[in-house]
Amino acid sequence: MKSPFVSELETGKVATGAFLVQGKEIRQKKTGEPYLSLLLGDRTGEVDAKMWDNVAEVMNGFESGDFVRVRGLLQIYNNRPQFTIHKLQKVAEDSVDLTDFLPASQRDVGEMLAELREVVGAVGNPHLRALLELILADEEILRRYVKAPAAKFIHHAFLGGLLEHVLSLCRMCRLAAGHYKAVDGDLLIAGAILHDIGKIYELSYDRGFAYTSEGQLLGHIAIGLRLIEEKLRGLPDFPPKLRALVEHLVLSHHGALEFGSPKVPLFPEALLLHCLDDLDAKLECMRRLIDNDRQVEGHWTPYNQQLERVVLKKLKYLAEGLPQQAAPPPEAPSREPGVHSPFADKLGRALQKREDQVDDA
Repeated sequence: MKSPFVSELETGKVATGAFLVQGKEIRQKKTGEPYLSLLLGDRTGEVDAKMWDNVAEVMNGFESGDFVRVRGLLQIYNNRPQFTIHKLQKVAEDSVDLTDFLPASQRDVGEMLAELREVVGAVGNPHLRALLELILADEEILRRYVKAPAAKFIHHAFLGGLLEHVLSLCRMCRLAAGHYKAVDGDLLIAGAILHDIGKIYELSYDRGFAYTSEGQLLGHIAIGLRLIEEKLRGLPDFPPKLRALVEHLVLSHHGALEFGSPKVPLFPEALLLHCLDDLDAKLECMRRLIDNDRQVEGHWTPYNQQLERVVLKKLKYLAEGLPQQAAPPPEAPSREPGVHSPFADKLGRALQKREDQVDDA
């Protein structure tokens, strides 16, 4: 087994290990010499890395998406762990276990698949159940469905993430359908299972998570509709109006035109599916943001563009107790030992306040 994982790196200790290069930039020092700024990762997380010396010898020998073996030292810089690389060498893909480098669902895949089959078997509408069973009977679709992430990085961005997201959504759909009596629970469940099915071809997930060419050209909504259409050819008795409702669930699940939906939700089940899908995605995004935050101190995450906010690391906040008052800024040194300047003290406080505002930006 790979060792160490990112989560096992210890501050102040030299470590040697293999990692996936998730990002690579060649930058310049003030002297004009190159240095490397990398994002290294494995299934347990990621870490910022810098290589300052002997860069010219290795910088063109690997690219983002390659595996490298590095030796270096983990330190804290600007309140975040940073791995300073002393040596770097590209390693062949056949010398590593790919499952060590891609994050995966904590749930057992077989267990999740059994739950999905149970959900489908409980659908009362025979036409919807037949469509869902036909999709699950397709070995190619099922193989991809149980492995695909739900997104490249926003939410459920791990192997099995799509299936985990769908099952979470199905559980919420059951609760919502029990509360809103006029809602068709079978239709809602079908929408939950089918809404993101196009992601099995939109995303690639061999070394990292990226968009396929088909995904870039069409997107998962169009791909999903095509998959559903192909399966419906084998169900000639499927009601045309019910087909239109199913297709609308897929078309409208992003909720708004500006978010990629060709249509906004136009009936209750479509609106409910969008709201539950959005809720599950955002809560998972918050969880991932908190769990993956690499800041050493403080109980707020950095600003997240997808959520358009910073997020409180609640457990750390509660563990620290009530927020403490900020310590007064250190007094500026006076010209003579033991003598303090009021102006210097005032200036120091102003500069500290400005620095705090910059950090919060």
